[in-house]
Amino acid sequence: MFPQDPHALGSQGSPPSTPDNAVLGEEIDADVVPPYCPPGQRTLVLCFDGTGDQFDTDNSNVIMLFSMLMKDRPSEQLVYYQAGIGTYTIPEIATPTYASLSKTLDEMIAWDMNAHVMGGYEFLMSNYHSGDKICLFGFSRGAYTARALAGMVHKVGLLPKGNHQQVPFAYHMFGRTDETGWKQSKAFKKCFSMDVDIDFIGVWDTVCSIGLIPRTLPFTSSNSAIRVFRHALSLDEHRAKFKANHYQWPTQEEHAKGVQHGEMPKSGPKKGLILNLRKDTQRPDQLEHERHYTARDEDQTRTDVLEVWFAGCHCDVGGGSVPNDSKHNLARIPLRWMIRECFKMNTGIRFHAEGLRSIGLDPASLWPHVQPRPPAIYSMPSLTADHARASTADTLVNGDEHPLTEEENDYIDALSPIYDQLQLAKYWWVLEVIPLEHRHKRMDGTWEDRLTINMGRGRVVPTDRPFRVHRSVKLRQDKQNYKPNAIFDEKKLDIEWVD
Repeated sequence: MFPQDPHALGSQGSPPSTPDNAVLGEEIDADVVPPYCPPGQRTLVLCFDGTGDQFDTDNSNVIMLFSMLMKDRPSEQLVYYQAGIGTYTIPEIATPTYASLSKTLDEMIAWDMNAHVMGGYEFLMSNYHSGDKICLFGFSRGAYTARALAGMVHKVGLLPKGNHQQVPFAYHMFGRTDETGWKQSKAFKKCFSMDVDIDFIGVWDTVCSIGLIPRTLPFTSSNSAIRVFRHALSLDEHRAKFKANHYQWPTQEEHAKGVQHGEMPKSGPKKGLILNLRKDTQRPDQLEHERHYTARDEDQTRTDVLEVWFAGCHCDVGGGSVPNDSKHNLARIPLRWMIRECFKMNTGIRFHAEGLRSIGLDPASLWPHVQPRPPAIYSMPSLTADHARASTADTLVNGDEHPLTEEENDYIDALSPIYDQLQLAKYWWVLEVIPLEHRHKRMDGTWEDRLTINMGRGRVVPTDRPFRVHRSVKLRQDKQNYKPNAIFDEKKLDIEWVD
């Protein structure tokens, strides 16, 4: 169980530098937060949904976030949404028969994984201007797609606008992990591409496997193009093919193998920022290449990484477990947390204020400065059953004049049901009783592949880093005697409570 006296963990990055008032002459939009865009700044926001997810009756957090984004000023913010693996087809060949077959194969073995990554890449290629901020979001395998896109941008660079015929070749270069492939990728990037940074990646519950047959792509783990990485993880997901995709810091014995600092111009006004991370599903030879691909430089900064655990199973963290008209559910908590992190880390992403209010966020608490959260509440005497079941965005407490606060929303959401697919869809048990390959970390820090039978066992929480848990978990524990499925040893973990 968790400690009884949690403390809030503050932001892991620098506070926003947003001024109190708009720059003189800038257009102000009271419905949008932040209400103005600094001169010369534009944000590209790309959102990748999870397996089988698209706009329907039980939308994911990716769609919820996308629905709140400002979309009518492409000169200031340009947005892109991609449906999840198992729903994505190429329009020219999407006949009913092909679409059905493609959907099945895509869900099983990520048949169209290349199309998912190249789709995002072509959007960036067609729209990126020097100095634009690039922000990526994703859930489940869409989270993996976002990380793979960042990896492709890092390894082969971003092609200039109009080079559509080069994109498949660039993806092929990205996917090669042999010695010749690494050398050619470096040469390709220097010859054809721009060296571009990724400002922010926000993902919900990235999974290790891409389809039933495991597939991995380079630089989904080690990437010098990312400034900030935020990851919401599930404490209760325990399916064999949904193991958490953790980031692992590499060893310090790193030397440059790819494009060196200063060998090619950096696009935009920012200097490159370093993410030296390793994912536990990568092959050792591939990891070695990735770890040595990019030179560290004294002027470069280590990426700001924060992974936080939340109560619930996979879709209770990334959304999609309840109908859209359900007012309260567990997934709203990591959605609010992610949006708050966007403001904390000064991404400049612009949201509609009414959309923020609809999920329980007060825009005034996010801009012009992110306000510290008040202490969590552990009782709501005025809460009624009708209120807990309400589906309107401005539900009131017993007819009071004010909407629910974020803390009151947290209280109700934290006590919402968990939707465990091993209980709700028994066919998932087929994969629990057969041997499947998983990667395990040895005592010396190296990795090995093992065939294991999962039998519904929970995720193992790593012991080589702080165990950061959202404070809403403590509320659920106190009120419902909640015990997570995740496996961890309190004596070996430094638990930090995050607000």
